[in-house]
Parts: sequence; C-alpha cells; structure tokens
Amino acid sequence: MRPYDHYLEFIEEITEEIDTKIETLGPCKIENPMKLPEISFVSDEHRVSLRINLDYLKTTISEKKEPPSLELAGPRKYIYFDPAKVKAGIVTCGGLCPGINDVIRSIVMTLYYSYGVDKIIGFKYGLQGFIPKYRHPVVELSPEVVKDIHSMGGTFLGTSRGHQPIEEIVDTLERMNIQILFMIGGDGTFRAAHKIKEEISRRGLKIAVVAVPKTIDNDIWLVSKTFGFDTAVELACKAIRCAHTEAIAVPNGVGLVKLMGRHSGFIAAAATLATKEVNFCLIPEIDFDLEGEGGLFSELEKRLEKRGHAVIVVAEGAGQKYVQKDPPEYDASGNIKLGDIGRFLKEKIAEYFEKKGIPVVIRYIDPSYMIRSVPANVSDRIYCGFLGQYAVHAAMAGKTGLMISSLHNQFVHVPLKEAVKKRKQVNLHSRFWLSVLESTGQGRLKAS
Repeated sequence: MRPYDHYLEFIEEITEEIDTKIETLGPCKIENPMKLPEISFVSDEHRVSLRINLDYLKTTISEKKEPPSLELAGPRKYIYFDPAKVKAGIVTCGGLCPGINDVIRSIVMTLYYSYGVDKIIGFKYGLQGFIPKYRHPVVELSPEVVKDIHSMGGTFLGTSRGHQPIEEIVDTLERMNIQILFMIGGDGTFRAAHKIKEEISRRGLKIAVVAVPKTIDNDIWLVSKTFGFDTAVELACKAIRCAHTEAIAVPNGVGLVKLMGRHSGFIAAAATLATKEVNFCLIPEIDFDLEGEGGLFSELEKRLEKRGHAVIVVAEGAGQKYVQKDPPEYDASGNIKLGDIGRFLKEKIAEYFEKKGIPVVIRYIDPSYMIRSVPANVSDRIYCGFLGQYAVHAAMAGKTGLMISSLHNQFVHVPLKEAVKKRKQVNLHSRFWLSVLESTGQGRLKAS
C-alpha cells in the first residue's frame, strides 16, 4: 500500500448486515490448467474481513454471529468450466473511462494464455449489441486483436446507455452458446447484470455473469477505488494548474474548473489535495450558499482582497439546487440530467463583482471529455490488469452474480445485489475531507 492510500480507502464502516455469499453454478471438478505452485491457489474459505461499526460489532458478538467478510479473489485449484469447450462474451456499458481497453485486454489474455479459452466474443455498443434490431456485429477477440488496444482511450468495443430487454439479452446468450459474460460498467450496468443473472437462473441455464466496476466518479459501494480514477485525478490536476496560471496572470483573476462527479466529489477533492492551489472545492455532498456572510461570493471577495487571485474547483453535481430544471429531465439510462453548475457560477460571479464595482477576470475550464477519453496512466493500467485476471479466475470457477472489487488492499468477490444497494460518497467527517478543508482554507461555507 502506498503511503497515502489509507486516505483513499473511502469506504465507511459497515453498520448493518450484508449478504456476502457468492453464488456458483455447480461443483468444481476440473483441475485448473494453470501451472502454479500449490500456495498460489485460493479457496472459498479464504476471506477478507470488512471494517464494521463498533455498535454493529457488539451486536454480532452478542448474537454469536461471524463478523462480515468477503470471499478472496484468485485462481481456484479446481474450476467449473472446461476451457476447451467454454465460450465467453465481453461487453462495455455506460460512459467512457480511462482503462476500459486495459480490462478487455487483460480478460482476453488471461482466458487465452492462462486457461486455454480461444472462443471469446465482444459485443459492440453496450447492451444494444445483444438486441437483434440494432444489427451490431460481434467481434471475435484474440490476443492478436487486443494486443495494442491498451494504448488507446475509450472502449475498443464501443458503448451505449439506456435499458434493453433482459429477456432478449439472455435469448442472445443462449442462442450464441455463451457460458461466461463479463460486464464492464457502473451501477446501472450492475443492476442490468443482476437482472440478467436472475433471468439466467429462472431459465435454469449454466451461464456465469461477472462484472468489473467502471465509474470515473469512484462512487461504487464496496470498492476502495475504481479504475480510471487515478488517471482522472492526474489530468484534473493539469486543468487546475492551468486555471491557477491564468488566475495569477491578471488582477483579481479567478480560475474556475468544473470536474466530473455527479453524486460524489472524489475527483474534485483528490485533485484539490494533489495540487495545493485550490481555494474553494465544491462537491455534491455539501450544500453551500452563494449570497450573504459566509456564502461563496463573500468568501471569494475576501480571498481576492487578500491575495488578488483565486481558484475554484466544482464537481458537476454540486449546487444543483441552483441549476436543476423543474420538472427534471432524464437521460436514456434514467439518470437526472444535471444543470451546468460551472457556467452558472461563472455568470453569477461576474454579476456579483460587477454590482460591487470590482473588476475580475474569470477563466473557466471544463476538461471533462478530455479526461474521460484518454488512455489510462501507469497506476490504472496495472490495476486494470489485475481486475481482468481476477474476473477470469472467478468466472472459470463458475461463480456468478458478482463484481470484482479491490477493498482494503485485497481483491475480493462482492455480490452484485449488495454493490447496488447504495452509492459511495465522500465522508464529510473523514480525514480525507478534513484534509481538503485544511488545504483550501475555505472552512465550512454557510448553507441554508
């Protein structure tokens, strides 16, 4: 673990009972073809304990229950699927994120070289790829096809948003004789994955569904950190430094940077900590006023009087009470369309200081799509490789209805039904967020 990783764990203590049991398709009777030392294989008895709230710990002790723990990920000595006969499918869903291609590549390479699986299909453009009416072709995947895709941003397979009929998706899996489906996506994808797994079970089919968590916002519950996050923070820092350079170059310069984070402000907060040049960090988890004593505008005015420049970082989901449409609008995936808090703040800051007769120069930067579409950095690339490998190990062992998670510096199996129960957000009482407040000096902005 790197020295600062304990600040980036992000996972609050468990306060209630959760179901950590992983479903399997059947007993594993086939010897794993990987030539590994005995000590390299793991069993279902290997567990990783969860951090739990003290009151909940006392409850488990008094009721003589085992504290919750998750199944350790890794290769099993015996597997469920016969590698010579199994056929696997891969699909990527939702928005772009650095590292998707690295995960695809890792899955294909591990299937092919570690297990000898040579029938691997890629479904194009997300869940649309399963639906006949869209007529999207499938892609036959092999090491030769994917060997260089990690150097590209985006997703080699394409993606899409929106719901598709679960029955038709399973029809396609059955028709194409797919026994393993790898789904790379966020919480919306996981909800679909859980429904697909349930329909598969209802039909009595032997198809494993294994998910790899993908969200640049880092907001998936029971995952310490999602892939692409490190890359996003790194590029966000570059945007912040540009905003700072612009701000200090003129009298009363204000650098305003809008970063990704619909419901969770991890990117904005981590980039703020990394650059040390941000004076106000606004995230969805905190409310703030614009006007009045202790509001953003008066605090910004004090900052300009004192230092002559300022940098503001705002997550896209912050301050939505000022910009949200009424009634709200929704995108194809059912998510509420956010109002543009960045442009709103730019206009309102300009209006405030114009009324005061104080000249300011505002430089607004929105690097969102640039960040989403770049290749992964070294840290994320290594991480994605592990995720793909562990996903394959789980699938070949016949495990289903799970996501691969990195939690407390271990790779584990998490049931999909638990992963989608809540959204991970910045803990405003954590050392992580308190460090942001110390770094910016913004204090706690007034909120009505």
